[in-house]
Amino acid sequence: MPAELTLTTSMERAPARAATAEPTWVRALLIGAALAVLALFVVIPMASVFVYALRDGLAACFSAITQSDALWAILLTLFTASIAVPLNTLFGIAASWAITKFDFRGKNILITLIDLPLAVSPVISGMILVLLFGAQGILGPWLRQHDVRIIFAIPGIVLATVFVTFPFVARELIPIMESTGTEEEEAALVLGASGWQTFFRVTLPNIKWGLLYAVIICNARAMGEFGAVSVVSGNIRGKTTTMPLYVEILYNQYELSAAFTIASLLTSLALATLIANVSSDARASRKRLRTGTRNSRRILNEYRTV
Repeated sequence: MPAELTLTTSMERAPARAATAEPTWVRALLIGAALAVLALFVVIPMASVFVYALRDGLAACFSAITQSDALWAILLTLFTASIAVPLNTLFGIAASWAITKFDFRGKNILITLIDLPLAVSPVISGMILVLLFGAQGILGPWLRQHDVRIIFAIPGIVLATVFVTFPFVARELIPIMESTGTEEEEAALVLGASGWQTFFRVTLPNIKWGLLYAVIICNARAMGEFGAVSVVSGNIRGKTTTMPLYVEILYNQYELSAAFTIASLLTSLALATLIANVSSDARASRKRLRTGTRNSRRILNEYRTV
């Protein structure tokens, strides 16, 4: 009997061993501790936001949301995210494609620069923009001369949000593209496909669920950004206040009901993001499972044929 067949037979006869050998009470204790921490630091604080928001009734909540300043903060938040997320998506796809599909000098430098906003405090990011585009900044005199206003205006808010959130898409797609390799793209090019056809018919289907997850996380970060936006916006109520900044203004002015109402709206957006994230992750897991099953069957059939 060949050695390979003997090894396979012995592996098939070996009893399945549990993934963990810890006693039941240890696992129950660890799970209980994790649930307790989540309840203490996540569930209870989020629930308290809704409780305080509804303390004065639905009419007060509706009144707080329909205020002109609140509506402007909501619209400005959505507007900023609608610009930052598509830009970061295009950048993330291009950067991950270049890093994973090509070899070039300076690749490690590019990866480091992509990670830079994750290592720098958002407040520092805002200060960098002030030093560049502020009245006394490097480009300040030129901007004044051409009557262009970035700091303490909407363009500064958009730039700060883009800077803080641009690593999210790229850092999610780079491991996915590295795991898929370049064999499928090379085969498509050999068969006569163009670059765009290769991307839309080969690369994009392989990364679509990871891309969706990255876009969801990037959007959530863009809507909830506070530090960098606070530095460059000037907190001008009704003009340069996003939803997080407006919550701070209301809280500092002791308008607690309105502050918690806007905070509950932000929390609702975060929950919707979480649900979409879980849904996309489940779809991606099912796809990976189906792909793994097909590959296992193919390998088994090849082994039987040999």
